[in-house]
Order: sequence, then structure tokens, then C-alpha cells
Amino acid sequence: MSIGHTLLGLLESGPCHGYDLKREFDERFGHDRPLAYGQVYSTMSRLLKNGLVTIDGIETSGGPERKRYAITDAGVTDVEQWLAQPEKPEPYLQSTLYTKVVLALLSGRDAADLLDVQRSEHLRLMRELTTRKLNGDLSDRLICDHALFHLEADIRWLELTTARLGELTLEVRK
Repeated sequence: MSIGHTLLGLLESGPCHGYDLKREFDERFGHDRPLAYGQVYSTMSRLLKNGLVTIDGIETSGGPERKRYAITDAGVTDVEQWLAQPEKPEPYLQSTLYTKVVLALLSGRDAADLLDVQRSEHLRLMRELTTRKLNGDLSDRLICDHALFHLEADIRWLELTTARLGELTLEVRK
């Protein structure tokens, strides 16, 4: 995820302080990985340097300075271009799990056990996400569905690999 583009997109609704941007980011996108304040301010500094945001005001009411950021026309254009670009599909051609299966087979370990343990872990996470989805708002349901669909694909791969383990063992140990 592009933190800079996301913060720019949030600024399109109006000027905000860094604290407010962090809070809104965390509410909308950071349930599992909230932004660190340092990341917000370093990103805003970079966006300011690149002319994508401007300082709309500075408040000094008894504490540290609080800058209010606003998106520039160049920032709006940057967000529009980013939104228009499709994301590159992730084909997962370099899979840690596949590597573990092959290394287990090469070393004479039981790859079937490895696959069973992994399947159990996937199913555990799927149950957790399903509970979160049932109790969540629309944003939670959509993000959980996305994760669940990926986990379902992984489960299908685990089952296929288990079914082909004898064939893979022969190929790997040639």
C-alpha cells in the first residue's frame, strides 16, 4: 500500500493535522497495522518537499506546533494517476511454503506433516477472520473477504501439493 497516496487521498476531503490523518488512516485501513506517528510525519515531509501538499496553517496553542496540511493541485493529479493505475497481480511464484516443502523432501523430513501443520494454521486464521467478518462493519467484511479468498486458494494449493507429494518427492530427489 502506498502510504503517501493514501494520505493524499484522505487530504482530498479537506486540510488535516498529521494526528488526524493518522487517526483516519488507522480507522479506515490500519486495523491490523496502524501507522506510526513518525511514518505519518516523515511521509508528510516528503509530500511537502515534492509539492504534493502545502502547510495550510500552524497552531501553537500551548504545546508543540501543529501543522495543518492541505493537498495541492499536483497532489490531486498524483492521486488521480495512482487510482487509475491497476495494481500488479501478485503471482506468488516465490513461495516460502513451497521452498519449505522442497527442503523437507531434500532432507528426508516428512513434508506431509509440514503441509498438515500449515493447513491447520490456515484454517485457524480463516476461523478468526470469519468471526471478525461477522462482527465487523462493511470495511471489515470486505477486507476479511479478500484475505479469506487468498487463504482458500492457499488451502487448495496445500491439498493439491499433498496429493502430488509422491511425484514431487521423486522429482526433488533425482
